Amino acid sequence: MTSLYQIKIVILLLIAVLALTTVARKLAIPYPILLVVGGLVLSFIPGLPTVHLDPDLIFLVFLPPLLWAAAYFTSWRDFRANARPITLLAVGLVLATTAAVASVAYAVLPGLGWAEAIVLGAIVSPPDAVSATAIMKQLHLPRREISILEGESLVNDATALVLYRAALVAVVSGNFELSNTVMDFFLAATMGIAVGIVVGVVSCWVLRLTEDSFSEIAITLLVPYIAWVLAEQAHASAVLACVTGGLYIRQHFSAIVAPITRIQAKAVWDLLVFILNGIIFILIGLQLDTLREAIPTSQLGLLTVNGLLVSATAIVVRLVWVPVAAWVPRFLSPSLRARDPMPSWPNLFILGWSGMRGVVSLAAALALPLATVAGTPFPFRAEIILIAFMVILVTLVLQGLSFPMLIRILNLDDDKSIKHEERQARERAATAALALLDAMTNEDWPVPDHIEQLRIHYSRRLQRNVDVEVPGKEGTKDVTEAFRRLRHETLTAERLTVISLRNDDVISDDVLHRLEHELDVEALRIGIGELRVSSGRHSKKP
Repeated sequence: MTSLYQIKIVILLLIAVLALTTVARKLAIPYPILLVVGGLVLSFIPGLPTVHLDPDLIFLVFLPPLLWAAAYFTSWRDFRANARPITLLAVGLVLATTAAVASVAYAVLPGLGWAEAIVLGAIVSPPDAVSATAIMKQLHLPRREISILEGESLVNDATALVLYRAALVAVVSGNFELSNTVMDFFLAATMGIAVGIVVGVVSCWVLRLTEDSFSEIAITLLVPYIAWVLAEQAHASAVLACVTGGLYIRQHFSAIVAPITRIQAKAVWDLLVFILNGIIFILIGLQLDTLREAIPTSQLGLLTVNGLLVSATAIVVRLVWVPVAAWVPRFLSPSLRARDPMPSWPNLFILGWSGMRGVVSLAAALALPLATVAGTPFPFRAEIILIAFMVILVTLVLQGLSFPMLIRILNLDDDKSIKHEERQARERAATAALALLDAMTNEDWPVPDHIEQLRIHYSRRLQRNVDVEVPGKEGTKDVTEAFRRLRHETLTAERLTVISLRNDDVISDDVLHRLEHELDVEALRIGIGELRVSSGRHSKKP
């Protein structure tokens, strides 16, 4: 296809994405599901061009920003607090699913070797970060379950891709060594994390040197790709590089850029993630047309049945693994059982039912080579791709569509801790602003009345937990500038207090995001949105 023709295809896909997303919101279902179904329907329309999805396009163009964004909005405190269940799911469950799927595939596909079976198992073993984030954010799940799912989906791709590459080498070259695979996993993971940290540190340094919000936003858009490419060049885990970089940037972004940058960057990133998600999900559905061309019609029925068996295997393994992985550590450690009681069965079931596959599984399947080193065709390549597609379709559509109903039926525990944290953060922020005003009382301020008016404002907010109209809207230019400087100091005190509460693990990143957005909007409203936070009092950009 010519470049102009490809651009026309992308435009048509965007139109379809917007239309299907509008319908999904009207029907109150997660839009990724309807996009996949819409892609399937479009693939049956005669005369439409076949859209071939290049796996390199997914790995290089789509995944870096999507993984970076998912990591950016993941709470590091909750990630660390749930490191045990995340590890058991992201590593243990991936290994268990790979083994179970490989065993079933080996049994139902005559002639399939163990290496090819493990390739299939590694492809379908990791639930997808993009799918989980896109669907879970639209559902009201308990906070801990969301944290575990987000953390799992960010890390499990690294485990699965190491298994995938090791099994792929065994198929293509005929050689496989378990010790090398284990060593490769730890080396790739360590180097990927190191690359992510280095990119994050350098990015923060560069952001401090920039002079305008557009350059800062451009940097945030570029660094995911830098992390991915550097990790690939170093033969490290590009997934963990993006995840680590996104987590690192989030920890520092609140203090190194101005409010106007955060407001604009959020709008840009929300749009980018929406477009990338929309295109990738509708492309998943459109791949059915390509698969029909690769598989003889006589084999489609049997392969569909085998795909359903593999899908059921992946679902059942997760449903069994989740409660077992929750019970065994508590059985072995009474102190853990006392500190962290066993979750309720509805919470465990919904966690076990949250195994949607998506972008990574499809890209890994399509990336299978056409031939081995000996020059023979890659064994069962078309069959592996079709079965992987079936698993994606079943888990994404079946499980995704059933979530709203299951949440209503199971009556999951309502986690009110985030509301408590938000109330605590608001009180501490207002108290910090009052303390600053008290310290400034004896200073030679141009208009002392401003200090008293703001003191009344924060006192009322503490008493009623509501905002009141703040002074400074009218008056001479000197009065307005004086008020802006004073308001700048009080907003700084609030912002630094909220950041400190996050850093001390008193509140989560979710609460920080919410309060930070309110402070940024207030800064823009009174005309100080271009000012950054510095140590103590903040000042204009250097």
